[in-house]
Amino acid sequence: MTRQRLYLFTPVLNDPASFTREIEAALGAGDIAAVLLRLADADERALINRAKAVAASVQRRDVALLIDGRAGIAARAGADGAHLHGIEAFAAALALLKPDRIAGAGGLRSRHDAMLAGEANADYVMFGEPDSRGRRARFEEVQEHLEWWADLLEIPCIGYATELGEVSVLARTGADFIALGDWIWTHPQGAPAVIAAAAENLGESVRR
Repeated sequence: MTRQRLYLFTPVLNDPASFTREIEAALGAGDIAAVLLRLADADERALINRAKAVAASVQRRDVALLIDGRAGIAARAGADGAHLHGIEAFAAALALLKPDRIAGAGGLRSRHDAMLAGEANADYVMFGEPDSRGRRARFEEVQEHLEWWADLLEIPCIGYATELGEVSVLARTGADFIALGDWIWTHPQGAPAVIAAAAENLGESVRR
């Protein structure tokens, strides 16, 4: 198995400048491939400025910065790409992102949707992330989708963990990355400790 890495979700941010110290501490705690920046609604100029503020902290560590939805501002904000929810949103954003930026596909309702994303040249697919109401598929179904994809296709897949205990289980599916949701930022142990533990769990998975 190749090296597995982490993918971090931020909270929904109104003031990213106040989050800079937290994100920098988190990025130093484990092997993180990408950060998904989630921005609260605002006018376009404010969104771009907020994304730039986070990009400065993230990209200098050679970590990719993706914007949640909002593919239209990715280039102007200097982000590395965007993460889209649902096959329709993904397909609509491709022209805004390709060929220069990452187009990630999440919120996929079925294997068929995942295959459509792969055929459309998604840079990755994600399984297990909650929908806008906080609901997600059964954990066993998430595992099955990850195992199916990892065995079938070379396009990277990401498993979304809703708690630390899910990390090692998802890693054993063969997923290329494990996403840690915004729960890490309110965890009693603190985000850096959770990330360090998650990174250790990935290492244990590879050693097995």
